[in-house]
Amino acid sequence: MEPGYHMAQPTLKEAYKNYFPIGVAVNPRMVQPGPDAELIKAQFNSMTPENAMKMGPIHPEENRYYWNDADAIADFAQQNKIKLRGHTLCWHNQTPRWFFTDSTGKTVSRDLLLARLKRHITDVMGRYKGKIYAWDVVNEAVPDTGTGIYRKTKFYEIIGEDYIEKAFQYAHEADPSAQLFYNDYNTENASKRQRIYQLLKKLKEKGVPINGVGLQAHWSIYEPTKQELDESITKFASLGLKVQFTEVDVSVYPKEHERRARRDTDKSEFTPDMNDKQADHYKMLFEVFRKHRDKITGVTFWNLTDKYSWLDNFPVPGRKDYPLLFDQNGQPKKAYESVVKF
Repeated sequence: MEPGYHMAQPTLKEAYKNYFPIGVAVNPRMVQPGPDAELIKAQFNSMTPENAMKMGPIHPEENRYYWNDADAIADFAQQNKIKLRGHTLCWHNQTPRWFFTDSTGKTVSRDLLLARLKRHITDVMGRYKGKIYAWDVVNEAVPDTGTGIYRKTKFYEIIGEDYIEKAFQYAHEADPSAQLFYNDYNTENASKRQRIYQLLKKLKEKGVPINGVGLQAHWSIYEPTKQELDESITKFASLGLKVQFTEVDVSVYPKEHERRARRDTDKSEFTPDMNDKQADHYKMLFEVFRKHRDKITGVTFWNLTDKYSWLDNFPVPGRKDYPLLFDQNGQPKKAYESVVKF
């Protein structure tokens, strides 16, 4: 790459300053002084903690919170005037084991679980009040398959379907000025999208304090189509909800949603063809986002560079993926160009 290549193009946040904030998922290492922190400051005006605020990491034992990592991220955001999204208050994964059991090891009652959920939401949101402008309150509550609206999680089994509205209610009480989101993936699948829509419509009709829907956007160079994406944005916005794309990455492999063992045919490679396809796909995605700038209030990438992505170990352990706009050395890829040049 020629020297000065980096400077010749607008940064992400400059290119989209009249559209929507551009965010990135971060871990505590990235906000220590170094090239990652510099890249974040140069390119992004929004951040989401990738893991540091999930229930397990931040609340490992009933009477103990672990604030260090989340604090480091929140402080970095404050110091650099970067907007901060909170992720996530109620999720069936990465919930600490103590949450669902009482002192004798039995499953907790509905009342106790609600009390614990309320305390968790109140404590976590209280600590970051005024520093976090939006929260993913409930994450991934709708199953991928079947006709049911509710994923059969411990929250659902012990509390019932109203755990979702309770979580939003507790969140609104804890910080009335925070924007509250429901967040999910696979939202361009027609069946799942319809069921998420039904859930959100129900919440809206009941007057639950929900402001937006987070569409995770864990996609690949083969999906979604322009039409599927258009339909999602239009459908969810029709409920009067803000739409954000909260966890954007574009895998170079066909999309799979279940973990599986590595096969001999699973190569880790980023071919010139993949590079071209990825650039074309990102170009299309951002064309659609820009078209819907009146409905979209944020787009966040799920990680900073190809050096590290959760996709390196999911769905296939140890298969390297290359899903982001910056390569393993933090340099802009062809896909970067297709996003900032329009």
